[in-house]
Amino acid sequence: MPTTGVKIIFMALCGSTLFTNYASGSFPKAQNVTWSSINFKTLLLWNPKPTDYSYTVEFSAIGQDRERNPHCIRTTETECDLSNSLTMLKDTYSADVLSEPPRGATSDHEFPHTRSERFCPYNDTTIGRPDFKIDVSKDKRKITLYVTDPLTALFDKLRQLSIRDIFGDKLQYKVTYRRAKSTGKKVYISKSSEIELTGVDMGESYCFNVQAYLPTRPADKQLGELSHTQCSHEDIQSIFEGEGK
Repeated sequence: MPTTGVKIIFMALCGSTLFTNYASGSFPKAQNVTWSSINFKTLLLWNPKPTDYSYTVEFSAIGQDRERNPHCIRTTETECDLSNSLTMLKDTYSADVLSEPPRGATSDHEFPHTRSERFCPYNDTTIGRPDFKIDVSKDKRKITLYVTDPLTALFDKLRQLSIRDIFGDKLQYKVTYRRAKSTGKKVYISKSSEIELTGVDMGESYCFNVQAYLPTRPADKQLGELSHTQCSHEDIQSIFEGEGK
């Protein structure tokens, strides 16, 4: 048989094999499909990394029609950013990861898929650790914490929204604090981002941690990430300052 004829038969067999694989829907199902969301930056994650196939993500609010994110169709990635797709923050969503032929191949068959757990952005996104500044009053008997509300991945036109914009007066802050030389802790809950702590010992250094607190959420989702520890400066008086009083 001529060499050209062998090549044609070989290519035809390969094409037939590929078509059979695509038509049978024999691609591996996505595994470990999970949501990862911090400050409304919401990713759908899964594995394994595909070889001769791709993934497509479909999502919807419960009871609504399925939608697709254009960046997550026939992709070889194992994550899909749905931050700007889950626009109704209080709705509950589910997502499917479909295993499909690579981009450019076609098939009319239904391919295997894996469904995520349900996810509600408003209740389930983790609130990241806040930053804050410490101010000690002149009489050293009041300490004020100025908390910066964490920014989210969401925008209103060109303005980036903070968690205060999303949660309003439902957002509170939990402050855990102690004297720097002590292990005994106290807790204070504030509805404001400007937190005044009175009755502190004059001149003592205090250490603080702050985290968002959303009491309207389910119990295991009420607290955000704990801030880095910050301490006020200790006011050490010299012997001469003490004698002059």
